[in-house]
Amino acid sequence: MKITDAKSFGKAIRERRKELHYTQAYLSECTGLSITFLSDLERGKPGIQLEKSIQVVTILGMDLFMEKRGE
Repeated sequence: MKITDAKSFGKAIRERRKELHYTQAYLSECTGLSITFLSDLERGKPGIQLEKSIQVVTILGMDLFMEKRGE
């Protein structure tokens, strides 16, 4: 999935969490992050902290990549 904004980033995280049958409460326990943060992240709220977001992605068994367009 191509991530173009906070909403598509959050959608990808929510889809993966549900695929793994994790609740936000379970993910909160695993990461130490609040359910409110996780909810905001999944809804694509602007201004979410990058480090925390990367932590969630890692726990969900996903990788982030950045590459130049056209390569």
